[in-house]
Amino acid sequence: MGSSSAFFVICILHSIIAITSGALMMFYMKEVYTFGHGVQTATKLLGSTPHDQLLIKTSDSFSGLLLVAIGFLIFMVSFVKDRDFQHLFAKGCILLHVFMALWRIYFERKVEDLAWDWLRQTVGDVLLALSSLG
Repeated sequence: MGSSSAFFVICILHSIIAITSGALMMFYMKEVYTFGHGVQTATKLLGSTPHDQLLIKTSDSFSGLLLVAIGFLIFMVSFVKDRDFQHLFAKGCILLHVFMALWRIYFERKVEDLAWDWLRQTVGDVLLALSSLG
């Protein structure tokens, strides 16, 4: 498999992941929190007052919408045939995943309700960064 076709496949996979994750964040956040963190933590993460719940739901919806937009952008980029652009884009994706892993290491692990989960998610970020090397 040539680097151009590998770039296409990796971009399509990342696009599917981003669009699916974004759609789930926009429409099924309670279920996603429950599946990922358990019922007790999900209840805490969804807020205790109606105002907090509305803010969290709005924030999650915008984050999901951003992920859907990123997914479509990656889908469009997957059809670019310029190898220099592909290398530049892959380096940018790697950098983004590394920054996300650093965010989890330095900030997310300090959030009491998420502290037990940061290592698994950081490993996922590193694996996504490594997949961008292909």
